[in-house]
Amino acid sequence: MSSREDILQSIRQAIHTRYDKPDLTALEQMAITYPDKIEQFTAITRQVGGDVAELAPGQDVNEIISQHFPQAKRVASNLQGITCATFNPDDVASPAELNGTDVAVIEGKVGVCENGAVWIVQEVRHRALYFISEALVILLDKNNLVNNMHEAYNSKLVGDDSGPYGFSLFISGPSKTADIEQALVMGAHGARQVLVILK
Repeated sequence: MSSREDILQSIRQAIHTRYDKPDLTALEQMAITYPDKIEQFTAITRQVGGDVAELAPGQDVNEIISQHFPQAKRVASNLQGITCATFNPDDVASPAELNGTDVAVIEGKVGVCENGAVWIVQEVRHRALYFISEALVILLDKNNLVNNMHEAYNSKLVGDDSGPYGFSLFISGPSKTADIEQALVMGAHGARQVLVILK
């Protein structure tokens, strides 16, 4: 057993009183909804520094990726149909070998309209891909857009499935920080650009 499991087991044993989860029905009914989810998701994603492209019927997703990132030399993806990828990140032995990745093409499970966040489940060997790449392209089914975080967690697509590697997270636009002199810096500790392609 790992030290992490030892710590978690000790915590579980120390809990003597268990409490029921609170009923959030009233809050869920007050949560904001939007008449046009695609429009709202697009606006908020752009507001947080990302971009959104909607795949037209018959349009090739590789064409959109190539148009947005024409200078990309190293494109990583393990998704079927991504022919613009130059390598499969699962073939890399060490996360350090992912350094210098221009674009990573990954899949999102749920998009949240109120904050532009996309739920990502780790489906690549090294989770470093999500943070070390200069740009992320997230493929997202537009039918999996939800209004708010309440709907996201109730969707059964968030939280329950942590994928084959046991890691998942929300990503909202490129990485950013405003800690230094209140100046917003993009790409401080992750991708400098995020493009969500709605299919």
